[in-house]
Amino acid sequence: MNDDSPKTPPHTVNDHMFGDFYAHEHDGEADHDHDDMDPGPLEDNPIWQRDNVALTSVGIDIGSAGTQVIFSNIHLQRKSDSLASRYIIVDRKTVYESPVSFTPYSDEVTIDGAALGAIIDDAYHNAAIRPGDIDTGVVILTGEALRRENAAAIAQVISEKGGDFVTATAGNHMEAMLAAYGSGAAKASHQKQCRILNVDIGGGTTKLALADNGQIIWTAAFHIGGRLIATENGLVTRLDPAGAHHARQVGIDLSVGAAIDTAGMAKISTHLANLIVGAITLTPPTDEIRKLFLTDLPTDFSNIEGIMFSGGVGEYVADREERDFGDLGKVLGHELRRRVDNGDLNAPLLPAAACIRATALGASEYSVQLSGQTSTITAPGKVLPRRSMQVLKPNLDLSDHPSSTTIAESILHHFEAFDLDPETAEVALAFEYHAAPEYGFIRTLADGIVIALEKYLAAGRPLYVMIDGDIAQTLGGILRDEIHLSGELLILDGISLRDFDYIDLGKVRLPSFTVPVTIKSLLFSEDPNGPQRQERIHFQEHGSEPRAHTHSH
Repeated sequence: MNDDSPKTPPHTVNDHMFGDFYAHEHDGEADHDHDDMDPGPLEDNPIWQRDNVALTSVGIDIGSAGTQVIFSNIHLQRKSDSLASRYIIVDRKTVYESPVSFTPYSDEVTIDGAALGAIIDDAYHNAAIRPGDIDTGVVILTGEALRRENAAAIAQVISEKGGDFVTATAGNHMEAMLAAYGSGAAKASHQKQCRILNVDIGGGTTKLALADNGQIIWTAAFHIGGRLIATENGLVTRLDPAGAHHARQVGIDLSVGAAIDTAGMAKISTHLANLIVGAITLTPPTDEIRKLFLTDLPTDFSNIEGIMFSGGVGEYVADREERDFGDLGKVLGHELRRRVDNGDLNAPLLPAAACIRATALGASEYSVQLSGQTSTITAPGKVLPRRSMQVLKPNLDLSDHPSSTTIAESILHHFEAFDLDPETAEVALAFEYHAAPEYGFIRTLADGIVIALEKYLAAGRPLYVMIDGDIAQTLGGILRDEIHLSGELLILDGISLRDFDYIDLGKVRLPSFTVPVTIKSLLFSEDPNGPQRQERIHFQEHGSEPRAHTHSH
């Protein structure tokens, strides 16, 4: 008997309509083509995109001797295995490394802006990356380049050429920290759970950074570099004041155009090597070494289990470079390698992941954090982006549940310590919060902030708060819905900051609803064309002795 009854049409993927649910049954003749349908690339999945964020970053390193540009792709992933659902960097890929070019100077006190701009333009062109493609990045001026009269203005121009979210920064502490990240010293310290000293020797300065179990616990810098003196055909073509000073210390009087042979250059280089070894091993340091420091003197060299060398001179220490560029670098690097092999630095040499590119790598890959997803941002168009916000981190242990009065007093004390007016200064307040997210104490924290900034908030000014714990949404809700603040709020979680940090805040990224936070330091005045803050030691152009200034960091 033939069954002429209408057959159920084949069941297909169309029966699964987005947002709608239709009852259906699977029978023997059902079409199961949806069971093995291709979901597409994982990176296109909205759920994956919320927990995984890719950033394109650039690091532009304008140093005493060399300028270079490095582009990186950074993959950050949200970790929710603790109270702080922070994003951490899980992968970094270098997209392009420019050649290392000599930093161009138009004269002894001026950086050649046009030539420097051409170097940057060539890097973007060769990498096939447009400034608009950049999510975050850092231009860092360091060493002798920082001393040039137009250094701050150059930094601003180059950051503007680099993209909307490329920030200008400067200073020896920042470079020392970035070099320790870029060289791999911080990573090795974390992996080995030990203390590693990174020694970054560039063209004009030597930077020290001590990494303890992955954390940079101090940084310092002093006035020794591989290109303080440069020669061509036996004649001095470049002579920085510090180079002339070091030459005089070994009985050689130099000026631009003067003759000097390889033996004389080697004598100066050996003297510099002795000073570097002394700066690391002598406690207390000699007066000569003390005068060379551009920062406060480091005091903790105990229990160091390894030393890494980075910077241009680090290439010679690692036997990765043999070319002679007519400066002090080659002999200095080889002499330091001999001294560390002899045990003179009291710790073994560890291989660096990067030497001359360490600072640029650090700037492109290690200067950004990403906020968590549970932030409070009442008006993204008004409060973002922001540049060069000063961070204030009150001395509070929130796990002890201090009272609102104690919180307010600590905040106000910090404003006073940094000579800022709590009624007008727009800063980013930073807090560590590792306790359970209890409403009662979060309300106490909110009350403390409001008490401290009563007049500032009464004027309707925006409030910026950065928290490493996962309470930003709750804190924002209390401030907005219960305390009824009238000003805009930007409260980000998953961000770890400290005093002396300055931050740039980018635009909200979708679909992760996160905010890139670039961390930097400042050494320039507000007007980049005006006078810049001085370093602690500044060698006179004419004279044998350095003079002291107060360091700004």
